[in-house]
Amino acid sequence: MVKVSPNCAPAHFQALSRRGFLSVGMLAGTSLTLPHLLQQQALADLKDYKTFQGTAKSIIHIFLPGGIAHQESFDPKPNAPIEYRGEMKQVQTKLPGVMFGETLTKTAEVADKLCIIRSMTHGEAAHERGTHNMFTGYRPSPALQYPSIGSVISHEFGPRNNLPPYVCVPNVPNEYAGSGYLSSAFAPFALGSDPANNGFKVRDLNLPGGVDDARFESRRRMLDAVNGHFAQREKSDELTAMNTFYDRAYSLISSSQAREAFDIEKESPEIRDQYGRNTAGARMLLARRLVESGVRLVNLTYGGWDHHTNIVQGFKNQMPQFDQAFSMLIKDLDQRGLLGETLVMVSSEFGRTPKINGTAGRDHYPKVFSVALAGGGIKQGAVYGSSNAVASEPDENPLGIEDLFTTVYHALGIVADKELMAPGDRPIEIVDGGQVVKELLA
Repeated sequence: MVKVSPNCAPAHFQALSRRGFLSVGMLAGTSLTLPHLLQQQALADLKDYKTFQGTAKSIIHIFLPGGIAHQESFDPKPNAPIEYRGEMKQVQTKLPGVMFGETLTKTAEVADKLCIIRSMTHGEAAHERGTHNMFTGYRPSPALQYPSIGSVISHEFGPRNNLPPYVCVPNVPNEYAGSGYLSSAFAPFALGSDPANNGFKVRDLNLPGGVDDARFESRRRMLDAVNGHFAQREKSDELTAMNTFYDRAYSLISSSQAREAFDIEKESPEIRDQYGRNTAGARMLLARRLVESGVRLVNLTYGGWDHHTNIVQGFKNQMPQFDQAFSMLIKDLDQRGLLGETLVMVSSEFGRTPKINGTAGRDHYPKVFSVALAGGGIKQGAVYGSSNAVASEPDENPLGIEDLFTTVYHALGIVADKELMAPGDRPIEIVDGGQVVKELLA
């Protein structure tokens, strides 16, 4: 197996010299953050370790934090007793005999483009541990922090079209969405602002007010002078590398492609209305713009699904926005010819208990839950696995996180049992023990 060190950033990024420290301090005035600058330089220096051609070029990972109830969404049980099925009704999808919860009417219309996994399972009932599973493909360990799928993709492929390979909308949602034992060069780029907000701007991609390109170049020349002073005492290859660092940092923030990709105002009013002028709509529309422009993985979060109480009202308040935006995302990607190369995944940390509790809600339940996939070489119009009659455990084809992540990596052209090097020269497989589930693939 190929073994790759996480510290593949050039040495001058691992231990900044006096010159590097001074330069970084001055760059702060241009609104660029050190982690993002380091990320771009390190990623640009990576080799492409892909060993076969995948079917997916990008991923949109839609994470619904809190643990969404499978019974009220993708795996309703209309024939179960009321204490199991709950009060919500169901809607028929385009797939014969397949029903969704009543608030997913528009998603039901694109079910022929989806693959619904109804037999996901793991053993972690705490939010933090379940979230760790669904971002890394690993069960939590006290000895090691595993990298998220976005950071692994950043490590394997690097940037494309002067865009960060891994973007979080609007912010990094949790600590498990980061780079883990890999270098921080592979951490996500976070917008720092919600695209649903009026006057939405992405930090680090626009020069701050009053700092135009000429002033940026002036600052850069000052840095070059400082570099030249110290270069007499330092190796010339280090100076060259640092200058390359500035060139690529400037390329990122000055790239018209980057600025265009993040500018949601470029979309027509009709498209924005179709996605919905709300949180879910804006985030999913921006996600489409980003993968269309070259971002490899976009993670976006929406809502809060920890419905221990009043689950019916919780769904009716939040799901219509998701339903409109998600169904439009699938249709939009398809119409643009992007769905075949963009894998969309809707996940949550776990499901909810089979029975409605005493406060009209459901509690944490990792034994069985649902994940929705689409595009990127995933089988269309399919349901994989099933839960039993009361949604309390997998009935057919239970699917663990290792197999899910191995299959998703396979779609991207990444060998999931490849070893990366954790601190201490410890080889760690990207996924430990998973299998490619061919039934999920087209």
